[in-house]
Amino acid sequence: MSEVKKMVAEQRNYSVLTTDDAKQIVINYIQKTELSNYEIEFGLPEINDRYDIWKVPLLYMKETIGDIVINAYSKEVDEKLSSKISVIRNRILSIQAKSSEKTKTRKKRSKEFIISNLDNMVIKGRAEVALKTLPDQSIDLIFTSPPYYNARKQYSEYESYDDYLLLIRKVIRECRRVLIDGKFFVINVSHVLVPRSSRNESSTRIAVPFDIHQIFMEEGFEFIDDIIWQKPEGAGWASGRGRRFAADRNPMQYKAVPVTEYVLVYRKKPCILIDHFIRNNPNPEIIKASKIEDDYEKTNVWYISPARDKRHPAIFPAELAEKVIKYYSFVNDVVLDPFGGIGTTAKAAKKLGRRFCTIEVCDEYIQYTLQELEVNLIDMFSERKIVYKDLSDKNDDEDFKSFEHLVHRLIHEGYSKDELYDALLKGINNIKNK
Repeated sequence: MSEVKKMVAEQRNYSVLTTDDAKQIVINYIQKTELSNYEIEFGLPEINDRYDIWKVPLLYMKETIGDIVINAYSKEVDEKLSSKISVIRNRILSIQAKSSEKTKTRKKRSKEFIISNLDNMVIKGRAEVALKTLPDQSIDLIFTSPPYYNARKQYSEYESYDDYLLLIRKVIRECRRVLIDGKFFVINVSHVLVPRSSRNESSTRIAVPFDIHQIFMEEGFEFIDDIIWQKPEGAGWASGRGRRFAADRNPMQYKAVPVTEYVLVYRKKPCILIDHFIRNNPNPEIIKASKIEDDYEKTNVWYISPARDKRHPAIFPAELAEKVIKYYSFVNDVVLDPFGGIGTTAKAAKKLGRRFCTIEVCDEYIQYTLQELEVNLIDMFSERKIVYKDLSDKNDDEDFKSFEHLVHRLIHEGYSKDELYDALLKGINNIKNK
């Protein structure tokens, strides 16, 4: 008969031989501490024969909260190598707090099913200001493509890239407020090429999608998908990127011709289960009418040709908007585009039986949008009228007939009463000091 191979603990004559021995030592240790008040469980104890110790993981509500380390010879807990009791306790309290919040959220979810009562809306104004006029949790889906950043001053209104990102953050923050919990924010963004100023300089490519992703993470969204919008190969040559290498073929001059953009998909936290929106909808016909046909996109690479329109220099194709709206909203939902342009998202929403809210600062683009949407405007579930709001800045003296009118307009544009009060005091003090 072959001799039975001894375990490491037996070979080294450890005093702690088995996992049960290790757990019992930890149980006895915990009972003498403030951790005895909590229902702590154990992970799988492991031997580290290099240091002659046992390591016993501690779990609370299935989450790891620390380790207790035991000297395999003396059976004593090594407090220097073990997690501190105070740290373990704080982790337990943190888990309890998160669990309590989740319980409250689940109870709230089970009771509430929010149906927005917004009408179709075309709003003229800056996105970060106009969004303040919309009620909390009144939007079912946001799909937009923000303005491109370009550092050349003759083509850009932004003093710096940081100013551009600050604008995006303000818009994302307001969008989170108006978006219903658990619903989607889909954004079309791409890297931006800043051309060189002279032959002695290099062009710069800015990774805009990665910076915007970080803002979404910081503003209370959960990342869901990165969809790649791929254009035909010839579409990328318009950027001029790659032409030098194509001509000379020298190493280090290689630059890939861009033929893709990102369609980044986020959900507003708390990320309520999708089943909540399906099972609790009071109108089963809406769920049925929202079913997606067989020829849907099965991967995260979407092959869509770019669109062109003489009225706008940078539109995205209606096909892209329609796919996003079909995949991430239900019939009769409200779809918001805070950078509306000539209304591509709004028109796609209308076509698919959704309501729309589009915001745009350019009066010319607003007029194009109104002209197209006012023609045969029919909603699937109600005869809704377009509500047009003009929140743009005006220099018309009629607008400032009274101080009261001015204050009312500023509050409507999103300024708080405290901000107006501070500005008023500052103005009065300036007059006194003259």
